[in-house]
Amino acid sequence: MIGASARLARDRALASGYGTNEKALKYLNQDYEALRAECLQAGTLFKDVSFPAIHSSLGFDELGQNSSKAQGVVWKRPTDLCSNPQFISGGATRTDICQGALGDCWLLAAIASLTLNEQILSRVVPTDQSFQDSYAGIFHFQFWQFGEWVDVVIDDRLPTKNGELVFLHSAEGTEFWSALLEKAYAKLNGSYEALSGGATTEGFEDFTGGLAEWYDLKKAPADLYKIIQKALKTGSLLGCSIDITSAAETEAITSQKLVKGHAYSVTAAEEVDYRGRQEKLIRIRNPWGEVEWTGAWSDNSSEWNAVDPSERERLIKRCDDGEFWMAYNDFLRHYSRLEICNLTPDTLESDKYKKWSMVKMDGMWRRGSTAGGCRNFPDTFWMNPQYMIKLDEADDDPDDGEEGCTFIVGLIQKNRRKARKMGEDMHTIGFAIYEVPPQMQGQTNVHLGLNFFLRNKAKDRSDTFINLREVLNRFRLPPGEYIIVPSTFEPNKVGDFCVRVFSEKNAESQVVDDEIEANIDEPDLNEDHIDPNFRRLFLQLAGEDKEISAFELYNILKKVISKQVDIKSDGFSIETCKTIVDLLDNDGSGKLGLTEFNILWSKILKYQKIYQAIDVDRSGTMNSCEMRKALEAAGFKLNSQLHQMLVARFADDDLAIDFDNFVRCLLRLEIMFKLFKKMDADDSGVVPLSMDSWMSYTVL
Repeated sequence: MIGASARLARDRALASGYGTNEKALKYLNQDYEALRAECLQAGTLFKDVSFPAIHSSLGFDELGQNSSKAQGVVWKRPTDLCSNPQFISGGATRTDICQGALGDCWLLAAIASLTLNEQILSRVVPTDQSFQDSYAGIFHFQFWQFGEWVDVVIDDRLPTKNGELVFLHSAEGTEFWSALLEKAYAKLNGSYEALSGGATTEGFEDFTGGLAEWYDLKKAPADLYKIIQKALKTGSLLGCSIDITSAAETEAITSQKLVKGHAYSVTAAEEVDYRGRQEKLIRIRNPWGEVEWTGAWSDNSSEWNAVDPSERERLIKRCDDGEFWMAYNDFLRHYSRLEICNLTPDTLESDKYKKWSMVKMDGMWRRGSTAGGCRNFPDTFWMNPQYMIKLDEADDDPDDGEEGCTFIVGLIQKNRRKARKMGEDMHTIGFAIYEVPPQMQGQTNVHLGLNFFLRNKAKDRSDTFINLREVLNRFRLPPGEYIIVPSTFEPNKVGDFCVRVFSEKNAESQVVDDEIEANIDEPDLNEDHIDPNFRRLFLQLAGEDKEISAFELYNILKKVISKQVDIKSDGFSIETCKTIVDLLDNDGSGKLGLTEFNILWSKILKYQKIYQAIDVDRSGTMNSCEMRKALEAAGFKLNSQLHQMLVARFADDDLAIDFDNFVRCLLRLEIMFKLFKKMDADDSGVVPLSMDSWMSYTVL
């Protein structure tokens, strides 16, 4: 219930407009302004109890308490390290970002890209902070986390050795915004060590809220130049780099003045008329502001002499220091990797950019109910969450003359870095896309079942299943309705995720799930119609009071179940028998009369037939996958969330449901449906509940 109340509080906050960059959610409910005001009033420096200056904040293994790397670490404030510390001095630049003793170069590259865009940097690093005005040892930063922006508060105690910062630092040693940013990001992910190893695209996304894709330029798709042009028109951030084969090659300069292992930006892509043909050019920026390409199409190369003077003037004049043009083919030959961070509409203030349309859908994988694994596991794949996207409008400029809708799908698993200290890591994840058949279009209340996936091939899918935080691919499909099925590679892996779809045109989205409904067969309640043999049996079992208590029912069912060789069960527990009596006792006697016992018996016989029919492997038990089919056979249609709850409540550690729990589950479902129906007199689908009613029904 605590988890449910926390989710409810979060949902209310989001409904009130929180979670945007302008109204970020307060991480761990820490309010920066209030905490700073308290410290200023008390004349003390802030100490963050939620991320304290102790070993556990450093790490758990290589930076654990007994590790050599963590020995001798002393936490100090910038005011202890230099006489005049600065938050940001002379603007944020790449020299503010020097790597320390942590394998988070992926994060540094993302931070370096931030310094190239002041507007985006200000969304992450609030500028109203300093070591001079209202200094109280407290700072804050904002990050995008799986669909919402969060404001993370930290104190400014930083890990040092021998008076120098251990991790990220500035070259001058007096500027601290980058070190504090790294600390806030470490807090968000559980520790500094949790930041070790990653992809620059991960940092791109957490600093912008965008959707970041990357391309191996040695295997560049045929339409990559067109993708780059479109990305520039939508205001995307584009970065490129040249791989290194050893640490010694870091920032090594080639004979044509390109820097290896260095983050460049792509700032333009234009085609020019060159000697009677169209030459594809691409403009690159070196954030150093110097050291430029000296090959073909560089600033003073002879190729420009064959270009129309007005065109040459237009293109070269727009180059800043550190920017240069090169042929697209040379770009593919010399560079190794291109990263494109597609920005959300709210990030771009200028109307000159064509903005993506974006939808986001959250979900979860849970053992036995919604964690079905990939297509290699057909018996369970259909149990995965399903999401419908409707693409009505084709692209404005189809490359091949055929109608098509361009969209990007990103599947991101949540909070996996935090799980590292528990010995867990990223799941191996991927997704498949299916076209909705004509007869099922427009339906969102049908969770596609086993037979659909056995008979239909995927229209498209992620390139691979991979153990990264996010798997992402760009697609172009005809207008229509499609189902996205995200999954882990193996079944029964627990995790939370979100699916994001960026499309060139508007796209509708919907969670595809079954409606909650019940079709319950009501038995004949007329005592006169009860079989005489059953009546005599009941009187023998009931004794003098002609009623059966929970304890008597326990002994009866124990004898019955012991004779069933095809059903494995330890017998009905006394708690189950009490539940049965509570649910079927109509006259409030606390026992079952003849009619009530007859109803119970008919239900048990019905449930037994279903149980045996669904148990196709004749194991004598039912697994959670079979449970879903059994509930449908009994007349119940439930959504994925309810299936998760039922598996958690009625299955054992091996995801098996014995007959005892199966009967108890069905009886509880029946009574809850009947109660709701009785209270919902006008069939509105909503019922008011007083506190005593709520407590009475939930205690059941």
